[in-house]
Amino acid sequence: MGLWYKPKLTREEATQLLKDKEPGAFVVRDSQSYDGAFGLAVKVETPPIGVLQQVGGDITKIDLDSELVRHFLIEPSKKGVRLKGSNNEPAFPSLVALIYQHTLTKMALPVPLVIPEPDTDASRKSNLTESQLLQKGAACNLVYLGTFDVESLTGDGAVHYAMNKATSQNNLHLKTTVINIKVNQQGITLTDNQRKLFFRRHYTMRDVLHCGVDPKSRKINLKPIVEVDKEVGCFGFVVRKQTNSLENECHLCAELDADQPASAVINFIHKAMRYALHA
Repeated sequence: MGLWYKPKLTREEATQLLKDKEPGAFVVRDSQSYDGAFGLAVKVETPPIGVLQQVGGDITKIDLDSELVRHFLIEPSKKGVRLKGSNNEPAFPSLVALIYQHTLTKMALPVPLVIPEPDTDASRKSNLTESQLLQKGAACNLVYLGTFDVESLTGDGAVHYAMNKATSQNNLHLKTTVINIKVNQQGITLTDNQRKLFFRRHYTMRDVLHCGVDPKSRKINLKPIVEVDKEVGCFGFVVRKQTNSLENECHLCAELDADQPASAVINFIHKAMRYALHA
């Protein structure tokens, strides 16, 4: 994955990287315009039909370096991720699953994707660094809003359903606590710093189905919890229930420290999920 996932790459840099490659070469980057989405840049064989029509079929009038690199958006959905605008394509449970399927058949893309082969010491070093990072893990403190049964829901729908429960009239006095969350390639470990609701909980990465922000961008005020008058956004991660593999539960959290943003936690969980699927 480290060979084709370049999160900080810009659209222009992706074009430059692929313009001299063979058809099927691709990179995936984090979208700079859509939260939680990915940009897919692909080298194709022929320019888009619309571009050819504009120049009357005369390819000498086309900047082939840029027109042969097509850009697509991979957007989050209730069931994972999917290629935006491709209604005939299914949703895939993860980014890795989407990419792998498109290496087998092009589906809605102009060409099948070709996984790059490691050919330099630098690329091997990069992979090793990412693997070591996921093995070591990352940790931060968050406000824990609770665990909510979400039946068989996954994806954003599960987070939305859990937030509805958390903000309902019956849960206005929600029991909350401050937790330490640690994420690595093995799973997610929650430790209740205040020992108010539990001591420690661990969820293996194979049981983690989704992680994302509240689709309605609802916020909570931290003042009743940590005496800081600040409104923060919420997110949740969805896991299979340990007592029933057919049902899921969503753990809702809120950002506690601006230096430890929820987006960083979500991104790291996504990386660990992709690593676990690919391993």
